[in-house]
Amino acid sequence: MPSASNPQSRKRIMVVDDEIDNSRVIMRGLEANGYSVDTFDDPVHALSNFRAGRYNLILLDIKLPNMSGLELYARIAKIDGNANVCFLTASEPYYEQIKSSYPALDVQKCFLRKPIGLKNLLKQIELRLGN
Repeated sequence: MPSASNPQSRKRIMVVDDEIDNSRVIMRGLEANGYSVDTFDDPVHALSNFRAGRYNLILLDIKLPNMSGLELYARIAKIDGNANVCFLTASEPYYEQIKSSYPALDVQKCFLRKPIGLKNLLKQIELRLGN
């Protein structure tokens, strides 16, 4: 777990979810556990603020206005091919679509079902970040 007292060691997470209440809950929970979190409710705004190497993990809702989370992932991957991404979804996962479009993604590891409790979210984040 990152140290909240040492901001240099804090891992950065981007959260893109058009449900502002979900983003706020996730942000507060992650920040309380030592992570630095940037939230966006608009994928276009998130993309314009994205920089290669800035985030240790990106949590993307799949159903977003103006651009789906999958489209956003594709654009992020063009900027940073090593971006570490997990998808948040309340719907059935789009496994086959993801497998065919993004064969390098480990689909089983990159989907988180909403609603997700903080304890489970933290566990999944730690697994993705190797904490």
